[in-house]
This record gives sequence, C-alpha cells and structure tokens, in this order.
Amino acid sequence: MLAWQVHRPGPIVNGPLRQVRSALPQPSPGDLLVRVLACGVCRTDLHVAEGDLTPHRPDVVPGHEVVAEVIGMGAGLGDEFSIGDRVGIAWLRHTCGVCRYCLRGDENLCSETQFTGWDADGGYAEYATAPAAYALALPPGYSDTELAPLLCAGIIGYRALLRAQLPPGGRLGIYGFGGSAHITAQVALAQGAEVHVMTRGVGARALARELGVNSAQGPADRPPVSLDAAILFAPVGELVIPALEALDRGGTLAIAGIHLSDIPVLNYQKHLFQEKQIRSVTANTRADSRAFLDFAASHRLHLSGPRYDLCHADQALADLAAGRFSGAAVLVP
Repeated sequence: MLAWQVHRPGPIVNGPLRQVRSALPQPSPGDLLVRVLACGVCRTDLHVAEGDLTPHRPDVVPGHEVVAEVIGMGAGLGDEFSIGDRVGIAWLRHTCGVCRYCLRGDENLCSETQFTGWDADGGYAEYATAPAAYALALPPGYSDTELAPLLCAGIIGYRALLRAQLPPGGRLGIYGFGGSAHITAQVALAQGAEVHVMTRGVGARALARELGVNSAQGPADRPPVSLDAAILFAPVGELVIPALEALDRGGTLAIAGIHLSDIPVLNYQKHLFQEKQIRSVTANTRADSRAFLDFAASHRLHLSGPRYDLCHADQALADLAAGRFSGAAVLVP
C-alpha cells in the first residue's frame, strides 16, 4: 500500500515526509482494519512533520481525520461495527479507563493517552487500523471528503466552543480562520451567537462572510463590539493580547491549538482584571466527538477547502504552511 511517513521532522520545505510502499497492516485484537476513503489535512499533522510536536514513534504515518470503510476485524469484537461500515478514526485512540480523569469523564487528560498519527500510524495511507472502541459512527448526508474535517477540526472546535463558555446569544470572536474555525463559526451561528472573525487572509475573510459571520477583519483589529468569548485558532501567541483586549468583562478566551508560539507579557490590569479568563483546550473526549457528530447530523455544515490526491500529501502540507488555501484540505487515495 501507499503511505507517507514522517521520516526526518523539520521545516516542510525540507521534505520531512517520505512516500513508501508497505504491506497492509494487520488488526490486533479489538482493532478494525479499514480502507481509507478520505483523510483531512490538519495543522497538527504539520506540527508533527516539522517537529514542533516530536513524533512519538519513528516513521509514523500522520493523519487523524480519517473516513474509512471497515474491511477486516481483529479478534474479540462485538457487533458495533460490521464489514462495509463507514467509520471515522479521529485523534484520540487510547486512554487507560481507570485513572481519576477517565473515571470522571475527562479522558482527554489521561496521562496514558495515545493519538492517531502521533503515537500510531494514521490516515496518510491507503489502509490503516484503529481500536474499535475509539472508532466513530458517522452521520449520513455527508460525502467522505466532507466528513473528514469534522473528525478533528470540527470536534476540537466544538470542544473549544464549550471551553469558551459563550452565553446564549453571546458575542464570539474567532482568531484565525482555517479548517477548524470555519466549522466552529457555523456551529456558533446555528446556536444563535453573534460571530466576529479576525484573520490575516483575504480569502479567509471572504469565506467567513460567505458563511454569514457578523464581521471579518484583520488579526490584530478590534471587532466592532466587545466580546463575551473568544477562541484563538491561529498558533500565534501574539494574538492572545488583542483577543484579551477585545473581551468584555467576565469574558473567556479559549486557546484551541495543541501548539502555540510564545505569549507576550500580559498586563494584569489591562488583560485579565474584571474576571477575564484564559482556558486551554486539550484534545477531546469520545463524548465530545459523539455530541458534535450528532450536532452535524441535525445541522447541515458546509465544508470548504481543496482536495489532493494522496500522492500529493507533502504538497498539501506545504500549501497549508504557506496559507495558500482557505478552509480544510482533504487527501483522497
């Protein structure tokens, strides 16, 4: 099968990925063997490829927004999935299930978490395996390429929106407008929020307006109103300052990314007083995934972004790094 490996992590322009031909993986007990139908291109893949996030195993296959068809099953599985089912393989692929975080419903904080495309091979390949306990049933009404970005960009944006504590009908600011943000904006609008987007790309601002946001401006510009909540999607620590300054009293800034450049020094009186908060977002739980996919089943989301053949995965990541597209890119074998 064709697959891409992170062989020498480093700047994407130096070619950290290599294309290989390998044997089909074999499912362990409890695993599904799947044929990849589509795999989203996430900024986390870029962080792994470039070494911002050190790969947890050599030559790992990236990709964790995987839409796939079940073609084989390991021993010990029940009847939750069958051969031919369309399933989702997302970022979270293992937790211990017995620690205090798992037992209280915060499995994303488990110290034994493992992640697709970081700890184990992911979807930049024609075939993959995944634990059935972490595979996701997918909503009808979406194509394979539409579903793929929902499996991380959508799920993590949904959790970030929860972490931002946006009140009903509140004013939400979104900083950065890539794959996750363009989905999250639609969720917030469907929930009755007022949404304001701050992003550098002219194309991204145009997409935001097409999706119905209330305003779109540059990344450091003030929104036209004070915000009840904000989400920082861009991995740029400098944007924490304007985001906090745009918050109204009691507002919350959620930082959605797994990696962020350094945050400048904050002034307590200017940036945090009046009960403003900064909250990080760490992965997601399976409950988050199910809740978001249920939402997507009942609210038609519109996915925008280019499609790439799997053999051009390196180009897709290079285009993501250079900001050459808006929305969410998807690889198709």
